[in-house]
Amino acid sequence: MSLTKAERTVITSMWGKIATQADVIGTEALERLFASYPQTKTYFPHFDLHPGSAQLRAHGSKVVAAVGDAVKSIDNIAGALSKLSELHAYILRVDPVNFKLLSHCLLVTVASHFPADFTAEAHAAWDKFLSIVSSVLTEKYR
Repeated sequence: MSLTKAERTVITSMWGKIATQADVIGTEALERLFASYPQTKTYFPHFDLHPGSAQLRAHGSKVVAAVGDAVKSIDNIAGALSKLSELHAYILRVDPVNFKLLSHCLLVTVASHFPADFTAEAHAAWDKFLSIVSSVLTEKYR
C-alpha cells in the first residue's frame, strides 16, 4: 500500500497544524486508548495513567513525535520507524494489534481537534497513512 500524491499533500499540510498541538493530541489519544481498550494498560504498569499525568503527557509527546518522523519521511516510513519497530517487537513485546487501536484513537483525536480540516478525503488519507505506520511498526514481528 502506498500513498498517492494527493494523500501525501493532505498528510503533510495537516501535519503543520497537528504539530502545534502535538502534546495535547498525543496525551488525548493515549487517554482514549486506555479508556476504550483498557487491556492496553498492561504495557504501562509503571505509569501513572490518570488523565493528564506527566507520564501520559511525556509518552503522548513521543507517540506524536514518531508520527511526525513518519510524516517527515513519508517516502521512507519504514526507515524512519525501524528502530521503534525493533524496540516494540523485541524489547517491549507489544501485541501488534495495539498499533491499530492507537491509530484509531489518533484518528479520532485529530478529527475532534480539526473538524473543519477533517474532510472525507483527509479522513481517508490519514487512515491509510496510519495503517502504513501500523504495518511498519509490526513488520519486525514477522
